[in-house]
Amino acid sequence: LPEDPDWKAYKVPPTRTPVSERITSVPNPVNIFQTVFNYVVDAPVTFIREWIERQQAKNKFYYYHQKFRRVPDLSECLEGDYLCYFEAEAQWRRDRMVDQEIVEIIRERVGACKQREGPNQLQNCAKEVELLAQVTKAYQDRYGDLGVHGNARSCLMKQKHRMMEEMKKKAAASQ
Repeated sequence: LPEDPDWKAYKVPPTRTPVSERITSVPNPVNIFQTVFNYVVDAPVTFIREWIERQQAKNKFYYYHQKFRRVPDLSECLEGDYLCYFEAEAQWRRDRMVDQEIVEIIRERVGACKQREGPNQLQNCAKEVELLAQVTKAYQDRYGDLGVHGNARSCLMKQKHRMMEEMKKKAAASQ
């Protein structure tokens, strides 16, 4: 800007905006409705929402770190305790999903190792392949041949039959 500006070229805006004078003495119904809505609906809802947000900020809940308590196994349930049966079934399903994810993670690690190592995969990925073999054998021993509709009871029966076969083999080997 030049040292002494030409005030006639740059007019200064008015310092106060003129307020329009009301012509009538009747209050505007829109203003009354907005005020009533603000105090009756908006203010309480806003207060309750802010209070809830403050409470949630105090104790954050991370759903992806949810830890379920271990429930008794199906073999520990009393006869006729249907709630215990249900909880044991839910626990078995969670355990099965966790075991499936473990197998899948190990399988992905083996695939990544084979991709990374290329022609040297047999010697450099031997530990991962051995771990995959152990994990899949353990998974197959526990959940194999149960089918899609497998449940905790059939898994427990499978485990019982496997233990009985092992005891028979030990008894036959010791004689």
